[in-house]
Amino acid sequence: MLKEFKKFIMTGNVIEFAVAVILAGAVGLVVNGFVNDIMMPIIGHYAGGMDFAQLKVVLDEAVVGADGIVTKAENAIMWGKWVNAIINLIIVGFVLFIMMRAYNKSKKKEEEAPATPAGPTQEELLSEIRDLLKK
Repeated sequence: MLKEFKKFIMTGNVIEFAVAVILAGAVGLVVNGFVNDIMMPIIGHYAGGMDFAQLKVVLDEAVVGADGIVTKAENAIMWGKWVNAIINLIIVGFVLFIMMRAYNKSKKKEEEAPATPAGPTQEELLSEIRDLLKK
């Protein structure tokens, strides 16, 4: 059983999948940084300087004691973070669309390259056989 597990783990598919997962995590960090650090400030600027992450509907206010310590935390629906997540999804989807479009275009160029003929066509072979049979 251990040998089978080792064989399974060492196959190319599992290793390629592991590499893909690690790369996806790294790309995710880059995309999140791009969205949060570059795109969201631009969107916030054109939306009147608002930070979507701070938008919320307060259900219960925070209760602060006489000594200034919060005794009961604020209960709020943080809908601005959800808007950020939607914007993030749209941007990531668009970036993936552009990447797949470029990949598909490069793939079509490879497919469109004319294949070199491997040898005579079927018609040529049949003609040769016919000629040989006539002789």
